[in-house]
Amino acid sequence: MWWYIDALSDCGEHGLSLIAFVGSVFSPYYAKAIKQGINPHPENHCALNVALYNPRSKYWSMTERPSVSVQRSEREFVIGPSSLHWDGEALHIDINEWSVPIPRRLQGRVSVYPEQLFDFSTPLDPQARHHWGPIAPLARVEVNLSHPGQSWRGRGYVDSNEGVEPIACAFTQWDWSRTHMKDGSSTVLYDCQYPKGDDQLLALRFLSNGQVESFAAPARQSMPRTAWGLERRLRSDGPLGKIQSLEDTPFYQRAVVTNRLLGEEVESFHETLHAQRFDSAWVQALLPWRMPRWMGKPKVSEWR
Repeated sequence: MWWYIDALSDCGEHGLSLIAFVGSVFSPYYAKAIKQGINPHPENHCALNVALYNPRSKYWSMTERPSVSVQRSEREFVIGPSSLHWDGEALHIDINEWSVPIPRRLQGRVSVYPEQLFDFSTPLDPQARHHWGPIAPLARVEVNLSHPGQSWRGRGYVDSNEGVEPIACAFTQWDWSRTHMKDGSSTVLYDCQYPKGDDQLLALRFLSNGQVESFAAPARQSMPRTAWGLERRLRSDGPLGKIQSLEDTPFYQRAVVTNRLLGEEVESFHETLHAQRFDSAWVQALLPWRMPRWMGKPKVSEWR
């Protein structure tokens, strides 16, 4: 399971994404244990992924930690030196990490103030083994970091995903995007492909009054392949405009894209995941360079 947060600053200069994992779906160590026939305990594979973006530099951190470094309750999730805490009005993420591959300190607080909370969940695959749901698709975000020194505010988004099997078992690829609209609503497009069966598309609009509406999604528009050769696409009413690349990896890309949706010129947060590429041996061999594991003694057995 994971909780995902992204945000863009009001000034347009900064962006971030944060992902808190229980049973890190992208962990090479978790994947190896499963392939070896071990039934690993999810709390032995937790991580806080931090990605910061601005025109001059990017920071990335995703250190995996075992259960001895993890504490969870209804309002708090502690992962080593970092933590997430819900105080009833805002989600506060206290970050104390080191970036990779260049070791640089990542320290400070990100606070997310939901404008509207949603209790909505839907299956992502035909067998309903993977579910997705937005928690706060409409939110304000405050960022105050001492390392690197930056302070800004912007619009944000929070959702969650959970599954009972590795993603490569269910998906070939997905393209996901979220967009804040002029009326204060937020749209989400989830375009999923599977190893077997027809594609599935979710096109949902989350309104400021708490209602959820489906809408007719526009046609797929192809985007240029990434440097790693990944195909990607985005639903848009017309040709795509500026594409600002944020992450470009062998199996995953993240970008901010100017496009047209529901009659508006918009800026969409977009990601593409190639699950089969992620599951390949050569990608799994590369992942520890971006996803180191802190070797502590688990407080629960690796076996469930």
